[in-house]
Formats: sequence, C-alpha cells, structure tokens
Amino acid sequence: MTPNPHPTPAATGDRIESPDSGDTGTAPAPAAPAGGRGRWIPGAGVVAIILAALTLLALVAGQTLPERSGPPLENIAVERTVLEPGRIILTLRNVGPDPVTVAQVVVNDVFVAATGADDALGRFDSERIVLDYPWIAGQPYLVSLLTSTGLAIEHEIPAAAPTPTPGPRFFGLMALLGTYVGIIPVLLGMLLLPVLRRARPALVQFALAVTVGLLAFLAFDATAEGIELSTATGGAFGGPALVGVGATLSFLTLTGVDRYLRARRKRAGTADASALRLAAMIALGIGLHNLGEGLAIGSAYAVGELALGAFLVIGFTLHNTTEGLAIVAPLTRERTSVPALLGLGLLAGAPAVLGAVLGATVVNTDVSALLLGVGAGAIIQVIVQIAPTLRAGRPGAAPVVLAGIGAGLTLMYLTGLAVPA
Repeated sequence: MTPNPHPTPAATGDRIESPDSGDTGTAPAPAAPAGGRGRWIPGAGVVAIILAALTLLALVAGQTLPERSGPPLENIAVERTVLEPGRIILTLRNVGPDPVTVAQVVVNDVFVAATGADDALGRFDSERIVLDYPWIAGQPYLVSLLTSTGLAIEHEIPAAAPTPTPGPRFFGLMALLGTYVGIIPVLLGMLLLPVLRRARPALVQFALAVTVGLLAFLAFDATAEGIELSTATGGAFGGPALVGVGATLSFLTLTGVDRYLRARRKRAGTADASALRLAAMIALGIGLHNLGEGLAIGSAYAVGELALGAFLVIGFTLHNTTEGLAIVAPLTRERTSVPALLGLGLLAGAPAVLGAVLGATVVNTDVSALLLGVGAGAIIQVIVQIAPTLRAGRPGAAPVVLAGIGAGLTLMYLTGLAVPA
C-alpha cells in the first residue's frame, strides 16, 4: 500500500493510530502554553472563588444563626508579674471569647486599690493593672481578679521577690549565667574528641548511639517542659499546641535546608562534608534547645524562683557537658580545625546567653513554649540524620547501639537530677 502523501487532518474526525500500541484514539488535546505567566491564572481564580464563598458564608451565618445563650465565658491570663516596692504590676490578656471587665482585685483575702484595665478587655487584648499592696519578700500571695459578672480568676505568686531592673549590671549577670550553663559545659564536653579518635570502631559506634540517647532525652525534656509551662500559666495563643507547632515547623525547616544543601553540593560536584555537616546540625539543634533552656532560667530568676550559686553552675555543667560529646561524636574520623570546633561550641552554647537575657526581661510563656518546641523539633531532625549511621550495614540495630542509646538516656537523666532548677 502506498502511503497517502496528503494525510487528512485530525480535525476531520478520522481516527489516528498510536505509534506505541495498536490502539486507536482521538487526537490529543493541544499542549498547555509553555509560558509560566498563564499557568497561575486558573489556580488564582479558584482561590478567589473559595475566598468569596467563605466570606459570603460568614456574612450569612452571622445574620441567620442566633447568638450564643448562657452566661459569658470569661478568662484572663496573667502574662507577666512585676514586683516593685509597695506595688504589684500584672500584665493581663483576655484569652476567652467574651469581653472581660476587672471590677475588683483581692490579694490574700484583702481588697486592694487597683489602677488600669478600666475598660473591658476584648479577645486577645492586653492591659497592665497596678495593685497598691505592701508585699513582703519571700511570702506567697494569691491574687483574685473579680470580673463584672462576679467570676474570680486567680493568680498565684509562690514567693514574692523584687523584679530585677534591666541595666548593664543585670544584662552582664544574665550573660555570665548563660556562659556558665551553656558555652563552658559544651566546650568541656568537646574536649573528649581526641579520646574518641583513638578508640576502636565499636566504641565510636557506641558513642554515636549515646549521642542519639542524649538527644532523645533533650527532645523529650523540651517537649515536657514546654507543655508544663504553657499549661500551668494558661497561655493566650494555644498553650501546649504551640509546642507542637514549633517542633513541626523546626523539623520541616531544617529538613528542607539539609536537602537543599545536599542538592546544591551534588550539582556543584563537590564532596559532601557529611561528618562536619552532621556535627553542625547537632550543634544547631542543641543550640535551639539551649535557647529555650536559657529562657526558662532567665524567667525563673526574674520572678525569684531561681537562686544563683555554685550548686546551680555545677549542676548545669554536669548536665550540659554531655551535649559537647554529642557534637564531636560524628567527627572521630575527620580532621577538624580548632576554629571550626570553637564555632560548633558557640553555635550550641551561645543561645543560652541570649535566652537568659530575653527570659529575664520579656517573660512570655507563649514565646518560651514555642521556642522549646522549636528546639525539640530540631533535635528530632538531627536524630533522623544520625539513625542511618548506627546500622553499619546491618538490617537491625546491634546490641552495642541499643546499649548506647540506653546509656545516653540514663546519663542525661542522672545528670539532670543535679540541676536545681
């Protein structure tokens, strides 16, 4: 058969034969335009339709559904407590759905004069209230906020102590505290690197497993502390949920950054400095954890719940020295310069200084809970990176690995008992 030199166009309705299979079908639809300008137009139109529908639904529902019946739901969170001679200053935030008006204030069953928060507080509104009360250092106080509807919202001051005044001396003290509990212990732990480099491969694998145990304890500790902190104080912006949000965002962000760096090295054809990169990720995760830890230390000192002294420093030194071991464990088979090691130590320990300063000056439980969650998520992401190195070609975990993980958990628990905070 002689091929037709003038094939009939597909638009005439004839069937065309697929070159790959013997099946027949209609002509394919025209390809989408290659330009990127028109691709987002259909999606933007759909989003606009959804937004318009939601707006209309909200307007219609507001007009057709009845108002909530029953008494108003009032709730106030005390975000900050400042104790000055002869007065107590509270920063209030309305965390309930209905406006709240503070009508009277009672301290230890005594009505006190209060100024501020004269108008009703709307949802998430914040206001300061000043109480004229001659408090005594070391004594506990129960503050009852009586709303206009007669509801009593209580706030406890376990032991009254004057709030530190921000200044050069105060900031220097917080920086020194952060250095003692953050930078110095981490650097001391990193001094174990020469010992690990002379160890046998089985001991190095054990050290990496200990690192996983250490990090797992830190992740659990940060999560538990964030949930306890937000639950006890009744945070305004989600409470315990902030810990989960911070952990998830931190994990996803660090995972994305890690994969981007890997892809960039692969495109450039350069060697992947996996050991140093892993050590840096461990230091970053520990640094974010120490930022949250510094916040907790600074805020505890600001409200008089933390006594500074040699026992505090020794406790944190024992506890945080193990973090330095976790940083250098991946570097046992790679030469690393002293400036690089110092940089890793500062990356892990210096955030404790910033956390202590912020925690003592801006006491906000929501921020503390969020940052503790961020630290937990970063540490979990590091554990995910270390886990493949523990298999060493085996389908399952070797006994030495399981023993190392258990040893790391136990070590962090025992050293944590020495921390008086």
